[in-house]
Amino acid sequence: MIKRQALLLAALAGLSMTSAMAETAGTWTIGAGAAYVDPKSNNGVLSNGARVDVDSDIKPTLTAEYFVMNNVGVELLASLPFRHDIELKNADGTRLTNAKTQLLPPTLSLQYHFDGINPYVTPFIGVGANYTSFFKERSGIPGTKLDIKNKWAAAGHVGFDFNVTPTEAIRLDARYIDLKPDVRLNGQKVGKADLKPWVYGVSYVKRF
Repeated sequence: MIKRQALLLAALAGLSMTSAMAETAGTWTIGAGAAYVDPKSNNGVLSNGARVDVDSDIKPTLTAEYFVMNNVGVELLASLPFRHDIELKNADGTRLTNAKTQLLPPTLSLQYHFDGINPYVTPFIGVGANYTSFFKERSGIPGTKLDIKNKWAAAGHVGFDFNVTPTEAIRLDARYIDLKPDVRLNGQKVGKADLKPWVYGVSYVKRF
């Protein structure tokens, strides 16, 4: 009896391992959700000695991924513009000004989705390129123009799809973007904004 139960459990385990099918070549997924962009602390020191501190923001996102081969997909992330306050402080911590910027961070990633691990949870990892464009910068200082230069950066991606049906999932993910754009005041370079944000996301994903 015990042997039969053991064999039955082994068979069920084997079925559960194979029921999580690979993402097949030619499959599309579309995701809709939200992302929280969280820059690292202490975002650099400008040439005038001002310390930079950039806050976080959350916005809706869209993703589209096409599987070029089994389990391997190319994903594009898009979003509404993120808005960030930029606090500039003296070395003693007193505030100089509160600048602002908006940005768009489209990211293209090559991703690998693991299969055969669990029928309900599919982990994935990815690496790619991010291009962040900054616009509507405001220095907060009359007569001073702030310009944060657009920048390419490497990006890493890790996440889990929690499968609710064979074609639908809830995705939790995190990206790291090695972003450090140049900062200019009145056309003169004054340093870099050491942002290097983590981007945390949650979304609904549909397979086609």
